[in-house]
Amino acid sequence: MSDSTVDADEVRHVADLARVDLDDEDVGRYADQFADILDHFETLEEVPDVEAEPELVNVMRPDEVEESLDQDEALENAPETEDGFFKGPKVS
Repeated sequence: MSDSTVDADEVRHVADLARVDLDDEDVGRYADQFADILDHFETLEEVPDVEAEPELVNVMRPDEVEESLDQDEALENAPETEDGFFKGPKVS
């Protein structure tokens, strides 16, 4: 199945951290699954590093200064305003 071993105490500890209640059957099943996951990570560590520098390209457009709305224009379609600001519903 897997080379890594995960004991029941480790599974219970992770379950406690996640605030998940597990019965004994679940603990055994998750121990096997955790061991399989750890084996996959060990396999990933065997992949050689690549020494290539990625070609970075700026995909953002340059900023352009444009005329914007003044405060009165911005507020003219607002359903409610107060003291020159947008007014929204009360959050409780």
